[in-house]
Amino acid sequence: MVADSPWLTIIGIGEDGAAALNHAARSALDQAQFIIGAPRHLTLLPLLNAQCVPWPAPFEDGVALLMARRGQPTVMLASGDPFWFGAGASITRRLAPGEWVVHPAPSTFSLAAARLGWAVQDTACHGLHAAPLSRLRPDLAPGRRAIILLRDGAAVGELADFLAQTGFGASTMHIMEALGGPRERIRQARAESYALCDVAHPVAVAIAVAGDGDVLPCASGIGDHWFDHDGQITKRPARALTLSALSPRAGETLWDIGCGSGSIAIEWLLSHPSTQGVAFEADPARAARARGNAERLGADRLTVVEGVAPAILQDRIRPDAIFIGGGISDALMETVAGMAGGPVRLVANAVTLESESLLARWHARLGGDLLRIELASAAPLGARRGWRSSYPLVQWSVTL
Repeated sequence: MVADSPWLTIIGIGEDGAAALNHAARSALDQAQFIIGAPRHLTLLPLLNAQCVPWPAPFEDGVALLMARRGQPTVMLASGDPFWFGAGASITRRLAPGEWVVHPAPSTFSLAAARLGWAVQDTACHGLHAAPLSRLRPDLAPGRRAIILLRDGAAVGELADFLAQTGFGASTMHIMEALGGPRERIRQARAESYALCDVAHPVAVAIAVAGDGDVLPCASGIGDHWFDHDGQITKRPARALTLSALSPRAGETLWDIGCGSGSIAIEWLLSHPSTQGVAFEADPARAARARGNAERLGADRLTVVEGVAPAILQDRIRPDAIFIGGGISDALMETVAGMAGGPVRLVANAVTLESESLLARWHARLGGDLLRIELASAAPLGARRGWRSSYPLVQWSVTL
């Protein structure tokens, strides 16, 4: 359904306030009966006849207030561009086309890049108001640049500590307060010697990354040392082959059944920022370890579910891909193969004779590719060196 005319106007407002708004945005403010926004944004407006309401906490309470005004002239204020780490999309997805109109302002990212002469398309941009700083981890490499939106001045100090702890304390931080307004201030500091204690909100930090910290590889099959584990981990070469068979694609969701350290699901998530992952693990200690690995490596969007498969899989939306790394059984395979829905890529690894036999039977039943992987690494052999073989791995991949 398409509405006859928009009742909601979303206005992106910068630190220069209403003076920079276009004619249509100013007209919407004049005609509005109800205006809702952050207290800071409301103070930037001229005197108006509308009822002005500060956006409450939690966020959903404000959404309820907004939806109660449906059909009446209403304005919602947002920072800069409402659709770049802003609240715009979270509101418009609840409305029908034609119910809303948006007047964006320059984003903080655009303003920061303009002050520094950085190309936005070559700069990592993150909104970390309520997200962990580890989201930045995949972008930490010497010579890279990033612009970060932070919740307040204290978070700038936390960011400096994070950079120093990960080996990138030599990075230059450009601390940018109230960009685009009369209170604008830009200062510079090295992360390892950061000592500012008077940083005002709103604040963004532009980082020129430098240092000798470990750089997270972009290819699948990152080193085992990146993961905390108890030995229950798909080793790097087998993990690379497994990710290749799973073939992550943008926007897809993976189930990692028997996730152990979570390495497969985490690398799936690192392959593209729009991928999603659910990891199932029966052991609480391993589940906690998987969560910790995911957060540390910037893949905190991993959902870890504790429980025993196949029971834990009941009544869940079918994913795009499934990896079975542990606890494979006929009951689990019957459950996975019997799920309703579209095609799903399945990859299962087996080390024991029993699980290898199970995969061979299911391969005969459903087809796909059955691969035997044998790896050996050089190791001391007396005064010389020799090959030390790992247990052979059998991998079955099929589209169900």
